[in-house]
Amino acid sequence: MKGNPKLIETLNALLADELTAINQYIVHAEMCDNWGYGKLHEHFEKRAIDEMKHTAMLIARILFLEGTPIVSKLNPIHIGSDVPKMFQYDHEAEEGAIAAYNAAIKLAGDAKDYATREILEKILNDEDAHIDAIEENQDQIGHMTIGLYLTTKVDA
Repeated sequence: MKGNPKLIETLNALLADELTAINQYIVHAEMCDNWGYGKLHEHFEKRAIDEMKHTAMLIARILFLEGTPIVSKLNPIHIGSDVPKMFQYDHEAEEGAIAAYNAAIKLAGDAKDYATREILEKILNDEDAHIDAIEENQDQIGHMTIGLYLTTKVDA
């Protein structure tokens, strides 16, 4: 099915966002593993896997719409030098993703491509859950202090 060119372009922009997020989260996961924060490693790694699933959904939809998925484009990646900075950069990335998905959902509706809109809404719900988890961790750091917070994230 030949899709709306503007929508395909938007899906490719979202794909670049997701590919960028995967890289950022994997680096954060491995940094935490290197520091001995196994629970944080798992947290970031799980989020990277969620983003990988989003890329698969976007690629499949672009192909269905007879577009060409662009997997060679990444946006700037922001790597935190410490855990609070990691959460700050991840929060910024998720805020951007939420705004982009909301705009894409509107575009899909305007193009009367309700199946694409439904896919984008599912991904948006995941992104909302991601930002909620980030804010939960940021709140815990604020309440406990970073030192105490990190003691809860080491391997048992």
